Amino acid sequence: MTETTSSIISKVWSFCHVLRDGGVSYGDYLEQLTFLIFLKMAEEYRKPPYNRDIGIPEEYRWETLKRKRGADLETHYRNLMQDLGKKPGMLGQIFLKAQNKISDPAMLYKVIDMIDKEDWVMMGVDTKGEIYEGLLQKNAEDTKSGAGQYFTPRALIKAMVACTRPEPMKTIGDPCCGTGGFFLAAYDYLTHKHQLNREESRFLKTQTFGGNEIVPGTRRLALMNLFLHNIGEIDGEPMISVADALIADSGDRYDYVLTNPPFGKKSSMTFTNEEGKQEKDELTYNRQDFWVTTSNKQLNFLQHIHTILKTGGQAAVVLPDNVLFEGGAGETVRMKIMETCDLHTILRLPTGIFYANGVKANVLFFEAREASKDPWTKEVWIYDYRTNIHHTQKKNPMKFSDLEEFISCYHPENRHKRQETWSEENPEGRFRKFSYDEIIARDKTNLDIFWLKDKSLADLDNLPDPDVLANEIVENIEAALESFREIADIVNGNGIDKEKDMQ
Repeated sequence: MTETTSSIISKVWSFCHVLRDGGVSYGDYLEQLTFLIFLKMAEEYRKPPYNRDIGIPEEYRWETLKRKRGADLETHYRNLMQDLGKKPGMLGQIFLKAQNKISDPAMLYKVIDMIDKEDWVMMGVDTKGEIYEGLLQKNAEDTKSGAGQYFTPRALIKAMVACTRPEPMKTIGDPCCGTGGFFLAAYDYLTHKHQLNREESRFLKTQTFGGNEIVPGTRRLALMNLFLHNIGEIDGEPMISVADALIADSGDRYDYVLTNPPFGKKSSMTFTNEEGKQEKDELTYNRQDFWVTTSNKQLNFLQHIHTILKTGGQAAVVLPDNVLFEGGAGETVRMKIMETCDLHTILRLPTGIFYANGVKANVLFFEAREASKDPWTKEVWIYDYRTNIHHTQKKNPMKFSDLEEFISCYHPENRHKRQETWSEENPEGRFRKFSYDEIIARDKTNLDIFWLKDKSLADLDNLPDPDVLANEIVENIEAALESFREIADIVNGNGIDKEKDMQ
């Protein structure tokens, strides 16, 4: 990192700490930086040698913010946000439902002044990216904000991309983008692994990526994160839609789908009843392209991903354990995925790697295939990176190096040449294959498969550290509470329609 780069990052972070003392969260600061950096870059693009009209009215250009102080600045900034949020294209999407969260005008002016002193268009992509990704991670770590649900561990994303090995001039989709982590990792992979020509670089910047994010604030962060990493155009159309991906088949088809659908089993919407009270209503999606109708969010995303994958397309999807073992709709979806796709690999993930506690997740890797009377899945290779693995967010976060053995076993260069590490002679091996016939013979076509012994149960002298144990206890309690909430919903008449869910 150059001295200039270090100085800029230091300035941005110093304001972050000052604002935190004034009650402004990482997320709020990040959002205001998004608005202000976008406006400053629009001003830089307006001038020579670029001479690009971004569509910002003269009364809201960057210079107007620099000239105002006090209450006038606060009012002007609020009006600016409101009006720009009605504009078309990227401009309108960045300012959609925007609000000023820095209530102190003097502090707001200091942030404006800090941003004004830098030339953001000329600044290196690595510098802008490091500033923004750093703030996104800090925001995710702030558990009170709940932003962690939109932030998949970057080490895991990088490993998923390394296994799928995206190629130039191919499209990549994510139906629940969060802050854009999968797109950034794929972009980095493509730019570092390939010598891209002009046409390939243009395609990568403007046509490779597409997806959805229904939370406006998160979508705004994703768009800005991508733009600061040189993906998309400041005066172009946004590549991330605000529409709910599950509502309908948009017709978009992708060569790769890399995604981590939101946690929580059920889809629901909140509405106000006749008595003026807030109620939740479970959502089911009646789509002709879905195999089953269910309120289970992850099963719906898995069906949607199958729809948007091109024939021969590759998917890597983070999904919770319930997708592997649930009966009814779950069993139907598993059977259909194995019949219509080659579900070739499952990575079992440990707890403690996500910002949400108690999450037991897996990565499913599969390839969409053409119609056939015989199932495409012949065998499923499972890598158990859960048993006897202990990670925590603060003391022992998962690193990319932790997944290098899995990537080696996956054999991305030619997965048909992979080898098991498990055998009767080596029962501790983490990589093992199971035939299609073995799997369908299991109750409910259960893919929740383990074979390694849990050493913490067998050897009391080798228990994990107290903080790891405490974290696991918290995760188990929270998982149990979620189950009790679902039972309470059913008892109170708000549960799933089991008959419908089994269809």
